[in-house]
Amino acid sequence: MADLPTHTIVFEILTRLPAKDVGRSKSVYKQWYALLSTQDFVRIHCSRSVVSSNQRVLLIDDLTCSVRPIISNNNDYGPSSIVTFPFHHQNNDVSILSHLNGLLCLCLNHTYELLLWNPTTTAFKRLSTPDSHGFYINNLDAIGLYVDADDDYKVLHIKRRSGVLGVYVYSREVDSWRNIPFITRQEYLSPHFNWSADTFCGGTLYFTVCECWIGGTNVVICFDVNSEQFKEISFPPVPSNGMVQGVLVNVKNVLHMFSSTGMFEMTIDLWTLQGDYWIKVLSCPPIPPISLSLWCDITHYVTNGNWFVMTKLGKLFTIEMDMKPFECFYPGSWFRGFKGAVFVQTIVSPSI
Repeated sequence: MADLPTHTIVFEILTRLPAKDVGRSKSVYKQWYALLSTQDFVRIHCSRSVVSSNQRVLLIDDLTCSVRPIISNNNDYGPSSIVTFPFHHQNNDVSILSHLNGLLCLCLNHTYELLLWNPTTTAFKRLSTPDSHGFYINNLDAIGLYVDADDDYKVLHIKRRSGVLGVYVYSREVDSWRNIPFITRQEYLSPHFNWSADTFCGGTLYFTVCECWIGGTNVVICFDVNSEQFKEISFPPVPSNGMVQGVLVNVKNVLHMFSSTGMFEMTIDLWTLQGDYWIKVLSCPPIPPISLSLWCDITHYVTNGNWFVMTKLGKLFTIEMDMKPFECFYPGSWFRGFKGAVFVQTIVSPSI
């Protein structure tokens, strides 16, 4: 290896190392430390780290925060590693609002502060400011975490307060917040509408926005992260009678939705978005009402065709796309994974 050019060693070999090994490699040579700290290295390493085998599950309970690998062949977790929060908190009262490329956007529930945190490197950044930016209120606000065409990680914060509505963007590059216009129907910003967690896909943030689970207006709001323009698209053409829910999922950079309809008997369909229109991918037989403990969120997709879902109790299930065993569970979009997240181990920093 000593005969190889430094650039080859760093960008062709070290970019393929696990995130924690990259941190150790920084102490080998001063030149390595400088190169491994560049944004070019971080970007290439991140692109090579976003694979199923590098995914981890972070789970938070009242006493501990743990990280576990996913064992895909038996639908279980590997041994847990305890993670210590590097910031002050009260009894693990921390909500996970969004995650992207190894970064988690968190809310400290006792202070309402927003943070960016990389649980692999332990680095974190507080987003709150003295002029009241970066404070999140559950059930009123919505958060989106994304990276734009200039490789700048940003946070979209939709704030809804009594008589005060606003949309703000935080930039990691300039370390500040700014206001942007919300050019679509203003009523979607009212507290009467429930905004889902974000789904980042193909340069766009997507949110489901629901007026009411039964008989109300249901739409998808799209935010183009480069033009910073909002637009509205309709839900898939599902029956409007009974309860309607939609869970958005990014599959290989194509947006999908699991839609649940009905009340006493549920039906689940999987749709994919093509342009502004939904195409049905599959349907499952109607299923009867089930225990609340089995409500699930779709968490991520692996290349062998299986979907993993996590219940409110932290149990992992798999949807095998060929067998479609939906009789066991259905997704519930109001469980937003506040106490857990699936993330990829990277060296992406929450600050520049």
